[in-house]
Amino acid sequence: MPLNLPDQLPAIGLLKEENIFVIDATRATGQDIRPLRIVVLNLMPLKITTETDLIRLLSNTPLQVEISFMKIKSHTPKNTPIEHMKAFYTDFAQMRGEKYDGMIVTGAPVEQMAFEAVSYWDEICEIFSWARTHVTSTLYICWAAQAGLYYHYGVPKYPLERKMFGIFEHRSLLPHHPIFRGFDDRFFVPHSRHTEVRKEDILRVPELTLLSESDEAGVHLVMARAGREFFVTGHSEYAPLTLDEEYRRDAAKGLPIEVPRNYYVDDDPARGVLVRWRAHANLLFSNWLNYFVYQETPYNIEEIA
Repeated sequence: MPLNLPDQLPAIGLLKEENIFVIDATRATGQDIRPLRIVVLNLMPLKITTETDLIRLLSNTPLQVEISFMKIKSHTPKNTPIEHMKAFYTDFAQMRGEKYDGMIVTGAPVEQMAFEAVSYWDEICEIFSWARTHVTSTLYICWAAQAGLYYHYGVPKYPLERKMFGIFEHRSLLPHHPIFRGFDDRFFVPHSRHTEVRKEDILRVPELTLLSESDEAGVHLVMARAGREFFVTGHSEYAPLTLDEEYRRDAAKGLPIEVPRNYYVDDDPARGVLVRWRAHANLLFSNWLNYFVYQETPYNIEEIA
């Protein structure tokens, strides 16, 4: 939990510059403890796997977090039991009157299609618009990041000559930004995608701030609206064996798939996985929860605007 210090104490400003999580007494008085309400729009085909990955990261904090799962009405998932969907997921239409402290929108296996060709694009656009007035901070991941950047800011996506597949080194462009508290100078992130957004398009939009990038993987983390929107092109939430399972699945089907780069020990699938992104994955999600959800959301959730 944050340090609660007296109002106007000089240390507050100094510690904030060092990305130490502090709030003053006035702020603390107005933030009686209540669970943070987080809604997840899970568009991934293996929903239970994605749920587990996200909950693992969201639970790595002393904050109380209440998680709900949203689904879109215009698409029926094929890889998740209907009983699971009925038990744990709610249509957007039934949730649109609610407000949430945070929202996560996952990737989806539709990235090689034009956005407008996706069967549920109209409903996705409605949800993106709704989030701006009903959610304190929204985290868009992979395809959702591309879709959010396109819908809100007109940023296009481009096909890649070969799949961006593996673990890639990244660097922060604003190392003192709170989202990077505790990060090393270089950090690793999994990627698994056939398309990209480009740096020059991001920099053309004044409302967008490019926070981190990779020499190999390109744009990584983009912020908008002072942290009310984050767009993450990679998959920090991935479990250690996710890329391995994807590689072996496609190889068994005879599909064109390369060995994921920088992933196996000595790039040899027989030698197992070298995990080097989990610490920063935990930091990314806990920093988002702490700085851009917990510290920014009002105690009365109906005041989100």
